Amino acid sequence: MSSCSSGDPAQAKELQRDYCAKLGVWQNATRTSVVDADADEGQGVQSPGFDNAESAGQEVIDASERLDRAGLEHADTRILDDTANAVRGDGEAVGRAVSYCDSAGFETLVG
Repeated sequence: MSSCSSGDPAQAKELQRDYCAKLGVWQNATRTSVVDADADEGQGVQSPGFDNAESAGQEVIDASERLDRAGLEHADTRILDDTANAVRGDGEAVGRAVSYCDSAGFETLVG
């Protein structure tokens, strides 16, 4: 995939919307995974929700890489680092990623 210019406002907004939508999907998959894991507790079975959360996590990381390449970070944010850390369980990084979507105008896509 080729890098895109952040000089195109419509393309920039599309990359941001895509990232925020994928962040929201990952958040929902993570919540489902936790609920499923609680239901399966003690059975030694990995829930299907875990696979969905893992896949969604990789998709949101990929979307953050596209933002990073396009130079679409805000202020002092490192969206790629924050997203990777969020997917690894860093709650503060999740907050920064959600805040990025808020400031980009896509707060309704994330929780």
